[in-house]
Amino acid sequence: MQATIDNRSRIRGTRITIYDVLTYSEAGWLPSSIAGVLGVSTSEVKAALDYIAEHEEEVMKTYRSILARIERGNPPEVEAKRQQSHERFLAKLREIERRRNGA
Repeated sequence: MQATIDNRSRIRGTRITIYDVLTYSEAGWLPSSIAGVLGVSTSEVKAALDYIAEHEEEVMKTYRSILARIERGNPPEVEAKRQQSHERFLAKLREIERRRNGA
């Protein structure tokens, strides 16, 4: 079943990674439910779970690193750009709403 996992830790032909599958599996989801929410087959999820089990030490080390990076959040300069972008988005929405209301 390993052939379903590519060299970027993704289910071949998708952008779904083994870490996406692992997150749901760690939360107690069944393979069929994981497959449904991620839009892949149950056999692909099982292949990802098999890969995870066969490479557990390496996978878990990377997974912990991913979770730590998420916990740290964005660096200040990225967060400032994100906020500016969000403000431009909100201004555009207000402009669209103003035009719809004929103002």
